[in-house]
Amino acid sequence: MLEKRLIEDILGIAVSTGADFAEVYCELTRNSSIRLLDGRIETISDTTVSGVGIRAFLGTRTVYGSTSDISRKGLEKCAGAVAAAMGDEKLPKSVRLTERIFPNIHPVKIVPTDADMKIRTELLREGCSAAKEYDSRIVQVVGGLASVDHTIQIANTEGLLTSDRHIRTRMVVDATASSGEEMQSGRFGPGRGMGLETFELFPPKEIGITAAKEAITNLTASYCPAGKMTVAIENGFGGVIFHEACGHSLEATSVGTGTSQMCGKLGQKIANEKVTAIDDGTIPGAWGSVNIDDEGNPTRRNVLIENGVLKSYMIDRLGSRRMGMPMTGNSRRESYKYEPTSRMTNTFIDNGPDKNEDIISSIEYGLYAKSMGGGSVNPLTGEFNFAVSEGYMVRNGKICEAVRGASLIGTGAEILMNIDMVGQNLATGQGMCGSSSGSIPTDVGQPLIRVSSITVGGKG
Repeated sequence: MLEKRLIEDILGIAVSTGADFAEVYCELTRNSSIRLLDGRIETISDTTVSGVGIRAFLGTRTVYGSTSDISRKGLEKCAGAVAAAMGDEKLPKSVRLTERIFPNIHPVKIVPTDADMKIRTELLREGCSAAKEYDSRIVQVVGGLASVDHTIQIANTEGLLTSDRHIRTRMVVDATASSGEEMQSGRFGPGRGMGLETFELFPPKEIGITAAKEAITNLTASYCPAGKMTVAIENGFGGVIFHEACGHSLEATSVGTGTSQMCGKLGQKIANEKVTAIDDGTIPGAWGSVNIDDEGNPTRRNVLIENGVLKSYMIDRLGSRRMGMPMTGNSRRESYKYEPTSRMTNTFIDNGPDKNEDIISSIEYGLYAKSMGGGSVNPLTGEFNFAVSEGYMVRNGKICEAVRGASLIGTGAEILMNIDMVGQNLATGQGMCGSSSGSIPTDVGQPLIRVSSITVGGKG
């Protein structure tokens, strides 16, 4: 990390041509991963990312520069380029920093990169073997175990100097099943903002079996019928629909520029009264949690929607200036190469008033989406399309045969109003979210929910 005096000098250069604010973001990140293909080591990777990002503000105008040269000469050159892009009037300024230490609410027991490679490989091999041995129709298993050790230092012209270290660990197992005529896949990839103790919560054997079960289920499934129907979406990664169809529309990235369907709706009812949605970066050990965001603000619990009413947006510094609202600890970026912007952390629909068994028994005819896959969304309109990775038909209140090829199609505004039952088994799923500031870890989540009517894409 950088010396305090050097950072003060760099900040002074960055605001020397008229900027009203500047910040320095220094990063040192070690990424380590192992990949197995059918039990054999395919790749082992250990990389380091190191560099500095410098940003200057003048009102809502920003200039951003980054460099991997962290010598005084390299940093002065980068800060000078930022200042030159901001203006040409020379206004020498001095900056004085005061260090602030924030509490660490995400302790780590076993730092992954401190553990022997053999230990990590055997954990992954255990998960892959369990998938392979689950059924003779599993013909290929690919597994990966990745860890990130991320240290940052942040300083700005308001006098803040702080730092943080965050570690996260994840195992992903992909299983492919074959009938001899066709193939289907299954996947499971839990992760935590923790060390190798992650696998005390998620035993590798269970990870592998979960992936294999999904692959076998899809291999024997019939195609899902298409049409409007009632859909029950299971907990965990089912929350990806809220994340994509609504969460991005609540980020200042789109709200502050007037390109969100949620602009100007604070205090208005935008969802069924059973829906309360939260973004919380303070959950200990969660995949999307951090002690401080990438502008040096402590993360917090933000109630976005309460009993159907829009209560808050997720706001970074630039969004705060544009919107005239306080920052919420949601500024994030993939690395020093990216200018930060407002992003989600751990975003979920909270537990509701309904019993899970009542949700299923209430459906005369519909779809039970046990697990969700990827999809796409337009933040301006809220239109989305998401794949169901494991689904079942529901008839007369009973879960029946497995179906495949299903997708859920609709808009964020529509689905929020049509969520008419919310269960009580809140769980989260892990993913990597891509946006203008790169790819970052985020948790999505919900309990079992019922959507009274939604378009299901399928066959026929």
